[in-house]
Amino acid sequence: MFLNKSMLFNSFHALVFSAAVALSQSALAQETLYVYGPGGPAPAMKEAAAAFEKTSGVKVEVSAGPTPQWLDKAKSDADLIFSGSETMMTDFVYALDGQLSHQQVTPLYLRPLSILVRPGNPKHIKGVKDILKPGVKVLVVNGAGQNGVWEDMAGRKGDINTVRALRRNIVAYSKNSAEARQAWIDNKDIDVWLIWNIWQVSNPKLADIVPVERDYAIYRDTGIAITKRAENKPSARAFASFLESPAGAKIFAKWGWETGRK
Repeated sequence: MFLNKSMLFNSFHALVFSAAVALSQSALAQETLYVYGPGGPAPAMKEAAAAFEKTSGVKVEVSAGPTPQWLDKAKSDADLIFSGSETMMTDFVYALDGQLSHQQVTPLYLRPLSILVRPGNPKHIKGVKDILKPGVKVLVVNGAGQNGVWEDMAGRKGDINTVRALRRNIVAYSKNSAEARQAWIDNKDIDVWLIWNIWQVSNPKLADIVPVERDYAIYRDTGIAITKRAENKPSARAFASFLESPAGAKIFAKWGWETGRK
């Protein structure tokens, strides 16, 4: 069949366009987002990353745990940072050497402070008043987004005697949640672990959960922030938006987060 110059030109153009689209899709599929944050929100964040990767083709590599384990690497390649509280995110803004801005932070979901007890609740703990009784041994986290959270709970009603009673019962102050988890495993004589409810959700065989009464309830959030190196990456913004979406909220709710959605 005879092809004139116009037909040849159009055919060539179509081939170039098709190749460009294929190359673009291939590049997108090969793109990797690097996301860093603490261990508490990690189970939900990792599941959300996998779901986003499945629908977008963008790989999301989540590194989580105590900050010293990932901070240096995050300074060089982080696209997004997630936190375990507002104060923690503020610390990250200062620690990331100018890569984070306060204005880029989006609070996502809340979780409550809870009373974790040994499986079967052998001490029959029903609430805050029971952990104030003499002889009850309490483990708290004082760091990594939980600075003073036990004090916030004990002081909610403005009664210094509650703070005094709880402090008398605290036998261990861990610097982060991972350290507290190990202390709980290693020291079987500890009766109560004050920590976020999500740690029981992700470790159901380690502890049972007793909700903190509304009058003493303390909540802190997880948030997401896009770094300056990734602020022009559509994929970074897409992942942050996915975390806020109904699909993202459903994943976080599964892991114990309060999302405001049913």
